[in-house]
Amino acid sequence: MNLKEIDIEKPDDMNVIIGQTHFIKSAEDIYEAIANTVPQAKFGIAFCEASADRLVRVEGNDEELKRLAAKNALNIGAGHSFMVFLKDAYPINVLRAIKQVPEVCGIFAATANKISVIVAENERGRGILGVIDGERPAGIEKEDDVKKRREFLRNIGYKF
Repeated sequence: MNLKEIDIEKPDDMNVIIGQTHFIKSAEDIYEAIANTVPQAKFGIAFCEASADRLVRVEGNDEELKRLAAKNALNIGAGHSFMVFLKDAYPINVLRAIKQVPEVCGIFAATANKISVIVAENERGRGILGVIDGERPAGIEKEDDVKKRREFLRNIGYKF
């Protein structure tokens, strides 16, 4: 078995969700979950089949995001994995809906950070072991940092 680190290619401010699912209708169901939750969201979805035709299935409402999702999904090449690239919405807006899709098994990451996917590969295929999301912590927050964090969340409307 070999381990590989696959860097996700994306613009710095682009959000991506990476997860695992188990059925060919996943791409369409994730599409509906996003569109029904945040109708103005632009997105691309790619799903790697693990059997039969073993194709990367692609859905979405933005051609560039669909292309980006398909390219990265093919690079990862892990069966039953999926990825979503988002514009005009944030993962926090759609994660609950995606997790409610019956065939979605789990989410590895939802981030705008630089991200690498750690993949195990054997003679049969690939599987995602986990992700490296962003960078290491620079330290533990101090009182001033707590104040800045709380002010930020209130300024963007996520807290009262």
